[in-house]
Amino acid sequence: MADLMHALGFILTFGIFFVGVIILEAWYWRRKGRPEAYNFKETIANISTGGLYKIIDGIAVALFIQYFYEYVQQFGFQYTTNDGFLSVLFIFLAVDFFFYIYHFSMHKVRWLWAIHVTHHSSKIMNFSTALRQNFLMDLNFGWVMWWIPLAVIGFDKNWTLIAIELNLAYQFFIHTEMVDKLSKPYEFIFNTPSHHRVHHGCKPEQIDTNFGGVLIIWDRLFGTFVDERSVGKIEYGLTSRQPKTLNPLRLNLDEFFQMLKDVMTYRDYKILYKSPSYVEEKYDADPERTIPSKTINSM
Repeated sequence: MADLMHALGFILTFGIFFVGVIILEAWYWRRKGRPEAYNFKETIANISTGGLYKIIDGIAVALFIQYFYEYVQQFGFQYTTNDGFLSVLFIFLAVDFFFYIYHFSMHKVRWLWAIHVTHHSSKIMNFSTALRQNFLMDLNFGWVMWWIPLAVIGFDKNWTLIAIELNLAYQFFIHTEMVDKLSKPYEFIFNTPSHHRVHHGCKPEQIDTNFGGVLIIWDRLFGTFVDERSVGKIEYGLTSRQPKTLNPLRLNLDEFFQMLKDVMTYRDYKILYKSPSYVEEKYDADPERTIPSKTINSM
């Protein structure tokens, strides 16, 4: 219970801070003559999805993720963080590297994309977009790709949690159009608003790029980096099934139900682990197909 209360307190503290930053950014764009940079109803939807996600995340970490982490840890390399700066650097690099792998997989595997799609479904880029997350994130067990390698290495559970939360906190600040290009050395090493705007683009040359969390060097190393200056005007949102609702539950569940419907329709369980476009490519399915009306009306 103490772990759960600690997690919820942490979420509340950061939530208030992030909402304050969102209000300041909305005020900034209004002063700059761009009130359309924020849509009030969409902002409320983003904050709602973010709040729901972090509450479920906090409960999941407190109730089962941390125990699974400790169970796996005993079979790993038992690394101890007692080397001062080198230990901090090691866990920082490890957390960010395995986030890159996890994030890359979320774009390549339908089971993971059906959850991550919520984050990419906004056609606006601002700080509130960072909060547009799916509460099923911890319930589809994709997190094992991020947490378990860290447990195998042997990082202390509490240090791992802090490193992951700080990694995600940094990523909040790259969801903005307020910041143009930063200094070249910083842009070369770190993920920035410029890099992340490309990641959220839906044009062919913008899709599946710049997966880094804090660092962009992984994208440079593995060939997924694209510079904002080379992709033209960025358009945000999805290439198909762009949501026409701001209902937080629909934003979280529609694509997940569509995936399940596709599995039942085509009787093909490979849909779960193949690419998000597998059904369109394999079965020539309509990319704008929708989930059953009964499911929609029940939400």
